[in-house]
Amino acid sequence: MAYRTLEEIQLRKDQLREAIDRESKQISTTWSSLSARKESSTRGEYVANLVSYGVTAFDALMTMRKLKRNYGGIMGLLGRNAKSRKR
Repeated sequence: MAYRTLEEIQLRKDQLREAIDRESKQISTTWSSLSARKESSTRGEYVANLVSYGVTAFDALMTMRKLKRNYGGIMGLLGRNAKSRKR
């Protein structure tokens, strides 16, 4: 689209700003709904959430252990060579 006057440029700029504001609000709403912590309504759900967090932490620990043993750490930061370089 070719703009011939300053008014056309200003009109297009306002349209784009409105579209960006709308999308920004939509992203903000979606993000807050995804990252909102869900309160467990019953004791069973509370225990299930605790178990889920525990399993996630254990999985992360095992992944780190495997990376360290097989590859010397993440990008060599945890490997033997990194320890010997510090001395």
